[in-house]
Amino acid sequence: MNNGETGSKQWRTAPDRWHGEWQDPACESGVAIIFNQTDEVGYGVKLHRHPYAETFIVRGGHVRFTLGEKTILASAGDIVVAPANVPHSFENIGPDRLEMIDIHASPTFQTDWL
Repeated sequence: MNNGETGSKQWRTAPDRWHGEWQDPACESGVAIIFNQTDEVGYGVKLHRHPYAETFIVRGGHVRFTLGEKTILASAGDIVVAPANVPHSFENIGPDRLEMIDIHASPTFQTDWL
């Protein structure tokens, strides 16, 4: 059984940045995680969906989410959930550094880009 140590080291290619992806089905956590950290206003991801829920934890900055027909403005301390199969995207609206943890309710990433 994997204790997650290998998966943890794989995502941390730049220890001074909180940015990268982690998935390690062998550790049986049941989740895959993306860590986002950027100072680039406008940084984000295009519209996509997953067959499972995705939970966004905003650690810092300001971000605009599109979830289906809704637009949500979020900032440090907010938690936003994109339900399974709901098209969603996000964009850093600045001016501060955006830091987010995106938790995929699946041991591997499964993304349908729209």
